[in-house]
Order: sequence, then structure tokens, then C-alpha cells
Amino acid sequence: MGLWKTATGPQDDTDSVHTADQKSILERTPSQNDPVASANQAAGTAWLAGHLHHLTPEQEAKLAEFKTVCEQKGYYKPEKDGQPASHDDATLLRFLRARKFDVNGAFNQFKDTEEWRKNNNIESLYENIDVESYEESRRMYPQWTGRRDRRGIPVYVFVVKHLNSKNMAEYTSKVSSSAPADTHKSSKVPPRLLRLFALYENMLRFVLPLCSKLPRPNPETPIVTSTNIVDISGVGLRQFWNLRSHMQDASVLATAHYPETLDRIFIIGAPSFFPTVWGWIKRWFDPVTVSKIFILSDKEVKPTLESFMDPSSFPKQYGGELDWEWGDPPLLDEPARELAGGLELPAGEGEKRPGFIKGPVLFHGDKIEVLGTENGKPRRATIPVPQPEETKANGEAVTKPSDENEKTALETANGAAPVSNETPVA
Repeated sequence: MGLWKTATGPQDDTDSVHTADQKSILERTPSQNDPVASANQAAGTAWLAGHLHHLTPEQEAKLAEFKTVCEQKGYYKPEKDGQPASHDDATLLRFLRARKFDVNGAFNQFKDTEEWRKNNNIESLYENIDVESYEESRRMYPQWTGRRDRRGIPVYVFVVKHLNSKNMAEYTSKVSSSAPADTHKSSKVPPRLLRLFALYENMLRFVLPLCSKLPRPNPETPIVTSTNIVDISGVGLRQFWNLRSHMQDASVLATAHYPETLDRIFIIGAPSFFPTVWGWIKRWFDPVTVSKIFILSDKEVKPTLESFMDPSSFPKQYGGELDWEWGDPPLLDEPARELAGGLELPAGEGEKRPGFIKGPVLFHGDKIEVLGTENGKPRRATIPVPQPEETKANGEAVTKPSDENEKTALETANGAAPVSNETPVA
């Protein structure tokens, strides 16, 4: 039994095993980085404060004011004549929460981000990145397991020991020698950071929209954050030092241009010297981010993760039931497979489970776009997303898109000759 229930008191004899060491800290707040209190908060609706459909009257007024300021300055277009707004409310609220609903502060960060996205052509970067280059970078940063916690927030895992000096040198060499996409040949941004931008875009434009469409306790509020399990077991002091710029880049980028996209970080496998290392690592993060980081002892890992997510949603090596390891593609559960199963690939020889298409994809709710470039040529296909069956006025059920259409589009995206022309996009 995990902390999800023990945070409010033991439920049975099994619960008492976990509560014995926890009773003295149950009254502490999540800001003190206590996993029990944090789980207690997540079990209710307190974590939704400041999110869409969970705003106070004052916050609603601040959102309206923020939209007006952004529109007047030319950074936002409201919905008009059937055309959607340039930015949804959930995105605007991320910037407001990051600045504690200070409209001027939120606008300055939003303006800087919009100009940064324009100057670096971020959307085009993601849509045209070389597929293999994208995959090389995906293996160097947190990876989505294909699962979610109890609130519907996607679970990422980052196993740091794989980023040793040899692998880092090989990665740096490949990045330095690879040619950027045609759309970014004139960019002054280092290729290593261009690739990192693409990974954040995948979270923002595929993983989070997909998770927002899946069943969860509060479907009225879009999913805008991720939870990360960071495994630092087997990492030495020298390796931490060598990785400092690699990890700083990700932290600075997230804080500046992807605010409020982190729910929690669970650090596990911390070596004995980690308290010393943590003293300088936490300076890379702003105080709000630091309050979301939990350093777990070995005995805390399983009960803490269970307090946030079902055992089927986190890997076996951390006490869960998920047969997923670092480097594996996303392993979708059944609800996610119903919407995005068209991205799965047949299991390879000797493999027991399906693969997953590589490279950039976009989730639009009613369709998935497969993008990127392969051998210098654009890869383009559209896969329909099955919609819940609706009933026509005469009582007849609306037909869902067929699996054959999904197969056709995916074959086209992977270079196979299409068997029909219903779904591929030129």
C-alpha cells in the first residue's frame, strides 16, 4: 500500500509498515520537499490551483488582463470568425503561474519566449529535424515511458549513468559533425541546443496533448506538466562534474521558455556524497523548481512512487510492474493505444512487444502528423485518431477510422509504398 492512502492514516496492517517512519512528518508541507505531504496534496485537488477551470475570481481577472496586454502588444490573437486563438488558455496560464499571476512579469517572459521561438524557428525545427538525429538526442535526456500517474501526468525516466564520458564524447562528435536542417543552417544556436529544443517540443506538442485526451480524474483541465524519475545510481563525482553543462542547458531552457511544465522530480539511487553535490546542483534551478525535487532513500522509492502512480505505470527496477527500461520506446497502456496505437510498429524478430515510430510527431486530437526528414527528404503522413462513438439523430452509430487507414499512413511515413491514398499527406 503506497503513500497515497497512508498520508491520511493507515488503512490496514500493511499500511503501518510505511507509516511508522512517516507520522512525524505528515504535517510538513510539500514545499519542504517531503514526499508524504506532497502525495497528500496530489491526492486531492489542491494541485489544480491556478490551472484552467480552477481559477479564483482574481486569477480569472488576471488571465483576461494578460490576454488584453498580449493582444495590444501583438503577441496574442483571440478567437475570431471561427479561427482559434493563437494560444490556448492553458499555455497562457503557465506563464502566469510562473510569475505568481503578476501580469507584467508574465508578459515579459511570454514576449521573450515568443521572440525566441520566432528567431530560432522552433516549430519548423521540430517538424523538419532529421529522424536519426532526433533519436540520438532522445537517448541523452529524460524519456517518456508511455505511462501516466494517477492524475494523468506523463511519467519520464532519466538514467544518468549511461551518460558516461565515452557516450558523451560520441554524442558531442555526432552533433558537431551533423548538418542542421535547411531551415536552420543560418542559426547561431549550437546544434546541441537545437536538438534539445526539439525534445521539449515533442513533450509540448505530442505527449501532453495526447495525455490530455486520455481518461483521468479532472478531464476539464489540460495536462501541461511531466513527472520525472531521475536515477543517479552508479554515478560518480567526476561524472556529475562532467555532466554539469549538459544538465544546466536543460534547466535554463525549461525555466526560461517552457515554464511550469514540471510537476515533480524523484531522484533515486543517490550516492553517499550526493548531499555535497546537491549543494551546487540546486543552484541551477529556481527555488520553485527546487521545491518540486524529492531525493528518495532506497526504502522510500517504491512507496513514494506508488503514492503517485499505479505499479503498472513505473518500471520494475523501481518496484513497479512496468516492463520498460532506459532506451526503450514508449510502452502505451490500452487507453493510450486506442488513440495513438497507429504509431506502434510490429515487434521485431525476437521481440515480444511493438516498437514505436521514431522522430517528431504532432497530436491534434483528431489526427496525428508524422514529420521529420529522412535522408534529406521530408517525411509526411497523417494518421487518424479514433474518436468516441457518437450517435446520429436517427440513432445510427458513427463509424470510427479503420485500422487499415492507420497502417497505410504509418507505412508511408516509414518509406513503404502506400497501399491507398486516403491518409498520406504530400
